[in-house]
Formats: sequence, structure tokens, C-alpha cells
Amino acid sequence: MASIEDRFSGDRNSGVDSRRLIYLDNAATSFPKPPQVTDAMVYFMNHVGANPGRSGHPLAQEAGKLVQSARDNLARLFNIEDASRICFALNVTEALNTVFLGFLNQGNHVLTTAMEHNSVMRPLVYLQEKRLIALEIVPCDRSGLLDLDALGKMLRKNTRLVVLNHASNVCGTLQDVAAVRNIIGDIPLLLDTAQTAGVFPIDVKAFGIDFLAFTGHKGLLGPQGTGGLYVRKGIELKPLKRGGTGSQSDNLHQPDFMPDILESGTQNNVGIAGLGAAVQFILTEGVDKIRRHERLLTKALLDGIYDLRNVTIYGPLDPDQQVATVSITFDSTLWEDSKGSLGCGAVNLEWFDDSVPIDEAEDHLSKHNILVRVGLHCAPIAHQTIGTFPNGTVRLSMGYFNKIGDIELAVEAIRYIAQAC
Repeated sequence: MASIEDRFSGDRNSGVDSRRLIYLDNAATSFPKPPQVTDAMVYFMNHVGANPGRSGHPLAQEAGKLVQSARDNLARLFNIEDASRICFALNVTEALNTVFLGFLNQGNHVLTTAMEHNSVMRPLVYLQEKRLIALEIVPCDRSGLLDLDALGKMLRKNTRLVVLNHASNVCGTLQDVAAVRNIIGDIPLLLDTAQTAGVFPIDVKAFGIDFLAFTGHKGLLGPQGTGGLYVRKGIELKPLKRGGTGSQSDNLHQPDFMPDILESGTQNNVGIAGLGAAVQFILTEGVDKIRRHERLLTKALLDGIYDLRNVTIYGPLDPDQQVATVSITFDSTLWEDSKGSLGCGAVNLEWFDDSVPIDEAEDHLSKHNILVRVGLHCAPIAHQTIGTFPNGTVRLSMGYFNKIGDIELAVEAIRYIAQAC
């Protein structure tokens, strides 16, 4: 049998253009960014540079306006009436920890799902091991969809918080937030929007969200080191850190009002300026337009590999039930039609080893400038759920700036790797 290298790259008519970079790792961080983002950050560094809220001179006032503009843009995006209920953070991980450490108390019961990222699981498992909370994980099916019946049965009188991953960073599965809200009643809901903010319509009032954690560098198209947390009015959190806020400087105690209570120390203001420009770009383009484009890309990828021999696809396999993230493995398989028992194009025979290991597949894709991510994607519990632990998957995650031509080339590359199985 010809080697993988021969099958994948030896044919000059394969259709793979080695000169063009195809970035399909947007679930890790989006790239490229809108030019407005860089422009806003350079403008801040070259023409503003001051610390908002710390001085009364014109540059500090302009810095404050840029930060407030970013906060206002996020409020518009998520339909938040009071922008002061949004505090900035370095990333979604910091935002999540702010809720876990500032809201939960000794003896609380917490529910989360079997599709969560380690940004949720690690702090909650830590609190459980310290015997501060009781943690239970609601099961999901092999496609990553939450078992809503199980959720209802697992609620307790002392359930203090339900934590929900809006969309999986492994296989893109979207959860039904409205259904979860209906089942849990008045129990506070924390929604992790790391994979949906900016690419899927989110309305905190319509969804009944109490806490919304977001990161700036993924679907929001902003710079790394930005993110934040929305806290519903009427909920109080203990701050993750205490210190200078530029407000009530005569008081040795932390301010008790939002957002100052959760924003101690100088923020990443140049990053926030870039994030504000990114969100303005999204508002101008329209989230619905972005969603339609990413759905088109997802459908093209799924259609291109759906019935491909030796490729197993994970997740809903439905662009309406997922974001633009698709996970695959290259397996020794017994081919069926596209209605196989796993809901995939092929049935994965678990007693067979992968014909092409995922790291080898990544190497061959990278050599042809198709950039993906392989492994467990910081979400081992999700991989246990979909049946890909401990090796993980090859993940292709598309973004607003990808084109159909990128997907066609990726499909062709996957086809050539699969032929080596």
C-alpha cells in the first residue's frame, strides 16, 4: 500500500494548494481579526495611553470613553439593559472563576454537564475536593446533547448553580438554553459562551441568563487577554481580587457596586479598545449574517466528508444544531450508509486502532498549510462522552473569514488521508 505521504501529497493534481494558509483553528482563537481591531489598539497606544478612571485629564477621559464604548457594544450584543452589569476580565476562565469563588458557599450543590471545558471542571472539582460544594455532572449523549430528563431529576433543594456550556469546543454541539431554563426554574444559570459569543444570537433576557461568561479572542474577534462577565441585577458576588478601582479612593473597603467591585487594578485597556472595535464590527455585520455564513461552511464540510470511508465524525452532524466546529478521526471502519449507529458516516469499531493517528494527520494537514488542532482540546470529560478519550480528535473549526474554497481544500486533504487507511 502506498504511504500516507505518497497518497496525500504525491499527487500534484490533488487540488491542495500548498501556498495558501487555511486557518481552521478558530475554536482556539479566531484569526484573522478585522483590521478595525488592530487600528483601535494602535490608536490607543499612540494617541491615548492613559488609565481610565484614575485621572481627570483629557487622555484619561478619552480612555474611559473607549472602555465604556466597549462595554456598551457588548450590552447591545447580548441585549443587556444596564452595561454596568458587565465587568471585564482577562478571559472566560477568569470570568468563570469569579462566579465559582464569589457566589458559591459551603454546602451548595452544583450541576454542570458532561461536555464542559476544563475552565469549568477544574475549579469545580477543586471546590468539591475541598468539600466546599457537592458537584454532579448531568450526562449527555454521544452527539454531545444534554439529557434534559436527567437534569430535572438531579436538581436538589440546595442546588445553588447550574453551569452550561452553550456550545462544545470539541464537536460544536449547541445546547438548548431555553429548555434548561424552563427545567431549573429560579436556580441561577451560568452560561459559558466561549464558543458562541459573536457567532450565535444571545439574549440574556430571553434566555433567562443570570451569569454570562465570555472571552474576547474567539467569536468576538477581539485580542487575546480580553473577556468578561455579565451579572444579573440583584445578584451579588464577592470579588475575586481587591484593590484600586479609581473610585471611592478614600475608602479602605472594596466598592460594592458594579462594575468596580469586580474590576480591581489596571485592566488590559488597549485590549479592551480592540475588543470594542471587534464587537462594533460584529454589530455592523450582524450576528445573523455571521451565523448564516458559518452554517454554510459547516454544511459544506459535513456534506464533503459525511459518507467518506475511514472517517468518523462526532457531534450532531447538523449545522443547525452546532457551531462551526467539527471533530473527526481516521479509523479502521466497517462502512455503512450515513445513518450508521453512531450517527456518523462510518461506524467506529472500538477494537480497531486508528489507521492514521491524529497527530500524524495534523502533521500532514499542516504541511499543506491547513491548520487544525488535535488532541483533547482541554475538555477530557467531553471526549469521554463522545467516545474519543484518551486520544482525542482532529478538530476543524471555521470562522467568519473562511471561504467555501477553504473547506473544499480541507475536504480534499481529508479524503487523501482517509485513502491511506
